[in-house]
Amino acid sequence: MTALIKELEDIVGKDGVLASKEERICYSYDAQLSEAMPDVVVIPENAGQISKIMKLANRRKVKVVPRGSGTGLSGGSVPVNGGILLLLRKLDKIITIDRENLMGVAESGVVTARFCEAAGKVGLMYPPYPSSYKTSMLGGNIASNAGGVMGLKYGVTGDYVMGMEVVLPTGEIIKTGANTVKSVSGYDLTGLLVGSEGTLCIVTEATLKLVPKPEFTQSLLVVFNDIESAAKSVSEIISAGIIPSALEIMDNATINAIEDFKKIGMPKTADAVLLIEADGIKEAVEKDAARISDICEKLNAESIKTAKTVSESKELWEARTSALPALARIKPTTMLEDVTVPRGRVPEMITYIQQIAKKYDIMIGTFGHIGDGNLHPTILTDKRDREEMERVEKAIEEIFKTAIELGGTVSGEHGVGLTKSRFLKMEKGKEGIEVMRAIKNALDPNNILNPGKIFGWV
Repeated sequence: MTALIKELEDIVGKDGVLASKEERICYSYDAQLSEAMPDVVVIPENAGQISKIMKLANRRKVKVVPRGSGTGLSGGSVPVNGGILLLLRKLDKIITIDRENLMGVAESGVVTARFCEAAGKVGLMYPPYPSSYKTSMLGGNIASNAGGVMGLKYGVTGDYVMGMEVVLPTGEIIKTGANTVKSVSGYDLTGLLVGSEGTLCIVTEATLKLVPKPEFTQSLLVVFNDIESAAKSVSEIISAGIIPSALEIMDNATINAIEDFKKIGMPKTADAVLLIEADGIKEAVEKDAARISDICEKLNAESIKTAKTVSESKELWEARTSALPALARIKPTTMLEDVTVPRGRVPEMITYIQQIAKKYDIMIGTFGHIGDGNLHPTILTDKRDREEMERVEKAIEEIFKTAIELGGTVSGEHGVGLTKSRFLKMEKGKEGIEVMRAIKNALDPNNILNPGKIFGWV
C-alpha cells in the first residue's frame, strides 16, 4: 500500500491523497448509511489525473470507486472492495451557461444547486434536479440518472445530457454526444453511460440542456381522508390533459413526521396530501389550477389550499423536501426504497404497500413523485433488532416483487447499487443481465471500476 500511495501522490500531490483511518472513515458511507472502508482516498483535479489513476489501478489490479457528495441512496459510492475512493469535489468549474443555445457546460463536481442558480441568473432552468440538489453533484446525478419533483413534465437527468467527457475504466478519455439539438452519428454512448452508476466510466464534464424559466407558477396543497382517492385524482388530472410541473404525494405517517419536525401546519389527521405545482403562462396556469381543484373536489378532497405568495409556495415545498429527514427522526434506521409503476397502477401499489406494512408489523411512510408513478416507501426500523430486520427484508422483497408484477421497475431514480442487485434479475431476466455484463466486461476487462454494484458480483 505504501508504494501505491507514493505513486498516487506523484499524480495528484500529497495534499490529494488521504490515507489516515480518520480521513477514510469520512468517505466510507453514503446517505443510506451503507458502509465500507476505502484503502485510500484520492482527490484529482482533472480528467488527465483521473486517466493516470485508472491506468495505475489497472496495472496494479486495484479497485476504484468514484464519489461525489455521497448523497446516493443505494450504496453506489461505497467501496465494498476497498481500494481507491476517487473523490471528485475539485472538478467544480461551471465552464459556460449559454443562453443562446440553451445549454450549460460544467464539471462533474459542481453542486447541482449552484448550476441551477447559474442558469437562473440568465432566465434559464435546469429542471431534473433531485431533492438532494443542495449537496449532490452533477456527476452523481448523471451516474444515477437522477430525477426529482419536476420529472412528470420535464423528465430526468438523462433527458438533459447532450454530451460528456468521461474517463473509461482502462484510462482512455473520450467525448460523447454533441453540442447540438440533434446527433445520430454512431452509437448513443451518452445514453449508455448515463445511469451506469460509476461502473462504466467516470464523468468529468457534461454539456447539459437548459430550458427557459416559466413566467408563472401556482402551488396547491390538496388534503384527502382516503389515500386511494388521492391516487385516483392523479390519474384523473393527467387523463384530463393537464401536466403539472410537479405532483407529489405524502401519506399520513409522512405528514405527521413532517409536522412534528417542522411545525408548519400540516393536517395530521389526513390520510394523504397531494402537493401540486403548475407552471407556464399565467392565464393557462390559473385555468389548470382551477381544473385540478375541480377534479380533486369530485374525488372527495377534504380541502384545497392555494399558495397566494412565493413564500407560501416555498413553505409548501419545504414540507415535501423535509419528508425524508422528518421520517428519519422516528427510528434509528431509515431504509428509503424507490419503486416506480405505471401511473394507472399507483393506487394499487399504494394499497399493497399499506398491506405489506400491516402484514410484517413494520412502519412505512410513503411519499414520492406520484405524477410519474415513482414512490418512496420509507421503512423505519432499528437494524440492531434482528427479528424486526428479518421482517423488514421480507417486506422489501415483497414491495419490489409487487412493483414488477404491476409492470414497474425496482428503481425509478436511486439506482441499483448494492441494495437492489438481487432484484434486478426479476425485472431484466437472465438474458438482459448477460447483455449488461458483456458491456461491463468489454469496457472494464479487469473489473476495476466500482465492482460489486448493479450485478452484485465482484
